Amino acid sequence: MGAQGDLCRRRGQVERRVIERRDSRGSRGVRLSGPAVQGPARGALSAEEAPEGTNPARATSQSVTHELRAALRHLPLRLWALHRVPRVGAAGRLSRRVRHSDVGSRSCQAQRAGEWGPGRAEELYFKELSTKKKHVMEKNGTNRKLRVCVATCNRADYSKLAPIMFGIKTEPSFFELDVVVLGSHLIDDYGNTYRMIEQDDFDINTRLHTIVRGEDEAAMVESVGLALVKLPDVLNRLKPDIMIVHGDRFDALALATSAALMNIRILHIEGGEVSGTIDDSIRHAITKLAHYHVCCTRSAEQHLISMCEDHDRILLAGCPSYDKLLSAKNKDYMSVIRMWLGSKEMVRVMRKKGIEHHPNFRAVKHVPFDQFIQLVAHAGCMIGNSSCGVREVGAFGTPVINLGTRQIGRETGENVLHVRDADTQDKILQALHLQFGKQYPCSKIYGDGNAVPRILKFLKSIDLQEPLQKKFCFPPVKENISQDIDHILETLSALAVDLGGTNLRVAIVSMKGEIVKKYTQFNPKTYEERISLILQMCVEAAAEAVKLNCRILGVGISTGGRVNPQEGIVLHSTKLIQEWNSVDLRTPLSDTLHLPVWVDNDGNCAAMAERKFGQGKGQENFVTLITGTGIGGGIIHQHELIHGSSFCAAELGHLVVSLDGPDCSCGSHGCIEAYASGMALQREAKKLHDEDLLLVEGMSVPKDEPVGALHLIQAAKLGNVKAQSILRTAGTALGLGVVNILHTMNPSLVILSGVLASHYIHIVKDVIRQQALSSVQDVDVVVSDLADPALLGAASMVLDYTTRRIH
Repeated sequence: MGAQGDLCRRRGQVERRVIERRDSRGSRGVRLSGPAVQGPARGALSAEEAPEGTNPARATSQSVTHELRAALRHLPLRLWALHRVPRVGAAGRLSRRVRHSDVGSRSCQAQRAGEWGPGRAEELYFKELSTKKKHVMEKNGTNRKLRVCVATCNRADYSKLAPIMFGIKTEPSFFELDVVVLGSHLIDDYGNTYRMIEQDDFDINTRLHTIVRGEDEAAMVESVGLALVKLPDVLNRLKPDIMIVHGDRFDALALATSAALMNIRILHIEGGEVSGTIDDSIRHAITKLAHYHVCCTRSAEQHLISMCEDHDRILLAGCPSYDKLLSAKNKDYMSVIRMWLGSKEMVRVMRKKGIEHHPNFRAVKHVPFDQFIQLVAHAGCMIGNSSCGVREVGAFGTPVINLGTRQIGRETGENVLHVRDADTQDKILQALHLQFGKQYPCSKIYGDGNAVPRILKFLKSIDLQEPLQKKFCFPPVKENISQDIDHILETLSALAVDLGGTNLRVAIVSMKGEIVKKYTQFNPKTYEERISLILQMCVEAAAEAVKLNCRILGVGISTGGRVNPQEGIVLHSTKLIQEWNSVDLRTPLSDTLHLPVWVDNDGNCAAMAERKFGQGKGQENFVTLITGTGIGGGIIHQHELIHGSSFCAAELGHLVVSLDGPDCSCGSHGCIEAYASGMALQREAKKLHDEDLLLVEGMSVPKDEPVGALHLIQAAKLGNVKAQSILRTAGTALGLGVVNILHTMNPSLVILSGVLASHYIHIVKDVIRQQALSSVQDVDVVVSDLADPALLGAASMVLDYTTRRIH
């Protein structure tokens, strides 16, 4: 960037310094007014003056500016005057025509009194705002003055901040005001506009020179960096309670970043709006840093809520500049409009045409806000791409032609006509003929003139005792019940292993307790064969899980015997599972599958299955008895599984219910397992069969089929008295064990699980009524509705841990 005219216009150039660079021939680079260009570059030289290599965005700006000038050459000199106005209340690059014959006809006093069309709803909304937020406004957590720091970067944001500053100044009992001035306020090319702050009788606490000379994007970034370097010392010295930041300038981003990192509350003015350029990114970034928000329109308020900002910290107040705009009265505006206001590029063009010698024109660097209001109110038309055209001008119904796409996202009144692709002079001329001299209804989309009182009430409501940390109001995430491939691939599952006295089973179990696939083999008799088979079945199941789109989170193992679940070791087992003492199950499985492994006793697993998927869900205290080849159990106390000091708790199958009962596999006599287990019933069935007392009419046992518990049950159902007596004795033994449990643990629920549970339930309830204390006779005794409690319990160890880890 150094050749003649090789300049890059960036956002809000009227508020920034004008950089003049001389090339090797000593010529000066100048800037002009033009349509929007995305990003910092928003204007450049005309097409015939642009150097080779100009980027497309700059070329667009050049073309539109050239065509605008060409269009204006066709208009009579007396009909128009070009000028550049302040961006806020005097917004950025904006060309205007003032029709001298229509001077004095733009007051819109009738509309301001209530005779407007589309803006009526806005006024009613603002009038009801104080009532709507009454509770929030009246809350105040401190008795001391609120120290407010207002930082202004340019004359544009000062026109919005000044009404708030005057309001703060009128209430010294509530507020202390500190004013920080930085940015283009201190640049001579823009008229040293900090002087108007002093003329308004505000004491400037700090002046910071933060603008880095340059006309490229790097200079803007360097300016932000320079501000970030200087601001910490200022904020440490002032120690404000809250900082007020306006708009979407890069200077404001530096202010908000510094305040946020120094734990200073931020009030952001005009957040939530949409313009359609890089300004949106900066504005929304400041929104996320700010703690409180003052917005101008209902759409902006909804945008802030959609960005997860706390609704209680959002104030829909209207634009502060409207407080002055809507109260403006007709003054001597002839002296104001007899001037030409423009960028240096426009000045250069006019000098070439000799127009600067016309008595009605002169060039100035800065237009005071009061004079700007008169220009807006009495203009025949406004042309350009500044936010002023779509915001402030609507208050007077002045026709506006918005060039390009820079303001295309903003809310506008009917006075705005968009020329989005202003690439030919015909479009601009046609727009001029359509708009010039019209009078539109005054729009109050951006305010009703009462913004400042609302903002002051909002400031008074800030409780400094509230936590400084922002809380974002994220919307609830609705569970998506529809199925797609991504959802299926994320299905969480566990690999469950059940080592019973007879069978070895492996299953893929989903998070909902659904058995996706199950594999069953006879349990080998030796350790080597058993371990080899477990590994083989688990590897096959894990491979199958991939095909079934199940993601295996871990392996859970349910086994008979005494287990140390912390180490994953079977300490010792009963005679039902041979060669199963001091067996480390966790290590070989974890090394083979590269998954975490959990191991526990089968009775404990049954209890965990009931707690997660069965009738124990939500119960604080309950006991599970599992009836199968052996008798096991698990105890849930205060929602937690009890293991005991030596991992021997809930060995309920070995509760002694008779001193002279049959031998038990544990080496004792008269245990519940010796009476009611599948092994005990098989023993009794064989005795009856050997004595030819088992079979009754309608019943047969194949020669190659061993006699078991099911044959005994079948005989009892067919009327075999001896079989019925054996089952009654077994059920009574189990019932006495349950009575002992009730007297010991006093649970609220007893769950009978396993293949024999349904045959014992009625006998157990009878024993409880006959033998138990009256205080526990009303306990619920139910049969489990889980088909595979041991497998589900093994899976629950994996799924419970995974759930806690995720959430």
